Amino acid sequence: MIVNQWVPAAHKGDAIGDSARRVRGLLRGLGHESEVYALTIDDDLKGEVRPFSDPASKRGDLTIFHFALVSLLTREFARLPRGRVLQYHNVTPAHYFAPYDANIFRLAMLGREDLKSLVGHTDVALGDSEYNRQELEDLGFTNTGVFPIAIDTARITGAPRRPALENTLQADGFLNFLFVGRIVPNKKIEDHIKLAEHYKRYVDESYRFVFVGKTDAAPRYFSTIQALMAEYRMPAGRFLFTGPVPDEDLATYYRMASVYVSLSEHEGFCVPLLEAMAADVPVMAYAAAAVPDTLGGAGVQFAPKDLEYAAELLGELAYNDTLRAQVIAGQRARLNDFGDARIRRELERLTS
Repeated sequence: MIVNQWVPAAHKGDAIGDSARRVRGLLRGLGHESEVYALTIDDDLKGEVRPFSDPASKRGDLTIFHFALVSLLTREFARLPRGRVLQYHNVTPAHYFAPYDANIFRLAMLGREDLKSLVGHTDVALGDSEYNRQELEDLGFTNTGVFPIAIDTARITGAPRRPALENTLQADGFLNFLFVGRIVPNKKIEDHIKLAEHYKRYVDESYRFVFVGKTDAAPRYFSTIQALMAEYRMPAGRFLFTGPVPDEDLATYYRMASVYVSLSEHEGFCVPLLEAMAADVPVMAYAAAAVPDTLGGAGVQFAPKDLEYAAELLGELAYNDTLRAQVIAGQRARLNDFGDARIRRELERLTS
């Protein structure tokens, strides 16, 4: 069987593209022919991902279309005669961007309209979380299911050490609280700043919040975050925004983190939660959108968003060794649910 996958863009380090390439390997291991096709391809992936203009892109017995944004792939997918498998990775609701970026707001609105246009034009519609599957069903898609992102945790657990960076992160004795992802409004970075104020006031002053990810995705929002830090007169050096980093540095930030903190209000899956679990970093997360689906019963989840309470939880996770051990054990068990064995089973069902 020929099983093709379509992604709008192929970038290294992008969760969707990385997942598609991992799934391709598993499909080949099951004896199928499989390629990944993209509209735009990073230079270092041009030998590994094929351009969508290749006529073979439309010759699959099954075609898995990874949907996360508006693109011409949507129309082409709807025209396929057979084997149309939609994998929905969610579109961030536009209202988060309304105060900060009119263009992203418009793209988010168009993305949801683009998704709706596929109702009645898929054979299978899969969310990578139950949250996403439910959204598909609410929109009118039928024959829905869940197919999780295929994540390669070895890029975190097997990365070489970076002694200089490790020393930088531990020389002053501060605990490192980590967030990984783009600095965009749905991630609620402002709540991390407010959490830090409560933590400083009620728990401890020896802390550092580390944010790894692009800061220029919504520049006006990032400026708002910087203004809030100035307003709160946060101590110098307690908030580190790294921008994008190579895998070796990313692994080091996980390795040196005391707690991974997610205060996001909208996630379709949230790969960094699994990366943190793979690195044995206790997770504290606001239980919103797909976060409970991804964590299952693992980590420490809380709702409603009471940041004074969250500061106390953070202190417990940072200093209570018994609690940390219990949380890490639960996270290791949950991580097994996202291994290659599960993905392989899902692929066998899809291709049978």
